[in-house]
Amino acid sequence: MPGQPGPEPIRLRTLILLRWVAITGQFAAVCGALLIGAEFPLVAVLAVIALALVLNLGLTLRQSRRISAREAAWHLGFDLAQVATLLALTGGLSNPFALLLLVPVTIAATALPVRYLLGLGAGTFVMVTLAGLLAQPLSFKAGGVIQLSEPLLLGHWLAIVIGALFFGAFARRVAAEINATTEALFAARMALEREQKLQHLGGVVAAAAHELGTPLATIKLVSTELADELSEALPQRADLAEDVALLRQSADRCRDIMRSMGSSGRDDLLIRSAPLAEVLAEAAAPHKGRGPEIVIDAAPSMPAIRRDAAIIHGLRNLVQNAVDFAAQQVTIKAGIDQDELWLRISDDGPGYATTLLPRIGSPFLTTRPRSEDGGGYEGMGLGLFIAKTLLEGSGARLGFANGANGGARVTVTWQLDAIRADDRGALGLNPEISR
Repeated sequence: MPGQPGPEPIRLRTLILLRWVAITGQFAAVCGALLIGAEFPLVAVLAVIALALVLNLGLTLRQSRRISAREAAWHLGFDLAQVATLLALTGGLSNPFALLLLVPVTIAATALPVRYLLGLGAGTFVMVTLAGLLAQPLSFKAGGVIQLSEPLLLGHWLAIVIGALFFGAFARRVAAEINATTEALFAARMALEREQKLQHLGGVVAAAAHELGTPLATIKLVSTELADELSEALPQRADLAEDVALLRQSADRCRDIMRSMGSSGRDDLLIRSAPLAEVLAEAAAPHKGRGPEIVIDAAPSMPAIRRDAAIIHGLRNLVQNAVDFAAQQVTIKAGIDQDELWLRISDDGPGYATTLLPRIGSPFLTTRPRSEDGGGYEGMGLGLFIAKTLLEGSGARLGFANGANGGARVTVTWQLDAIRADDRGALGLNPEISR
């Protein structure tokens, strides 16, 4: 769908952990080979392992940042080339650990788009071919305790056992991360469906209030006339006068109820567009009076935009997050730059933690200090995730940062053609009520 964000394929932390396990296994395999008398270029093998070790140490310093599918594919490609090089230096395809060449492409099949899977599949074919053609012979010292056939048999057995454990554990880890993202998307869909049901209810209530207005007015008029006539014709029947008074009171109560319910008519589904300031006010309305002042800075000349449930709910979540952590004020500012419409929601709270910024929008545990007490607030991060998902689904781009003078700042940007609506078009027919 246009504007729909792609899920994070694999967390960088998972790739780093995977490589640590691989490095540990490679060192263990080298030590085991030396113990059984294998002869191979030890310095070159250790240099290849050290290269992966240095890369992983560098990545560990920034393991909390998000990565794209392209970057994840490059990391898996490096692991593939590193394993193929080690195999070429230690016997090629005759090495029982040649099975480990399947790890990168297996993970790619689990979590990456098809184009990256095809690229890694082609890379696996090339690496396996080169490992077979350029393999250095693997020999054993004569007179060793373990003969050639026995270490190969033992090595194949270990490779199968380790490979099964390795594939199972990490496939499970990657699948769990994908399931977490799926569950968060399901929560977003539920929130949107709830908003749409409320809008349907608002339309029905507005129509009912309009249609019942005339009958209620007639009932009140007739009951008033009956009360006057009964007071003249049957002044001794106080019970009838009380019944008529009760009828009038019930009519007045129905009028008041329908009037209050009819105020939700602005949520009628027929209202498909509204001025930008009105949409912002509607999104911020549930959070007014919660403490911090909400200031909306949108010029009257700003264009009308699509009044969509997803947009309103997404903006409402961003405003709620700002109000939760603001000290005194939340500012919603709007503007137009050439062919783009932008909104900036900022607060005067403590802002986002530096380590949190790269992961904002992910449905995982987050921590941000509250402004009033400085204590940590922990949650699943679903509020910002849902807002990001809904707004990006409407074609928006979101940016999260800290302001120059402190506080958090969220910028939402649309192409004007994607968000602007024609507020001069006909609304269409009102829904009919069957009598």
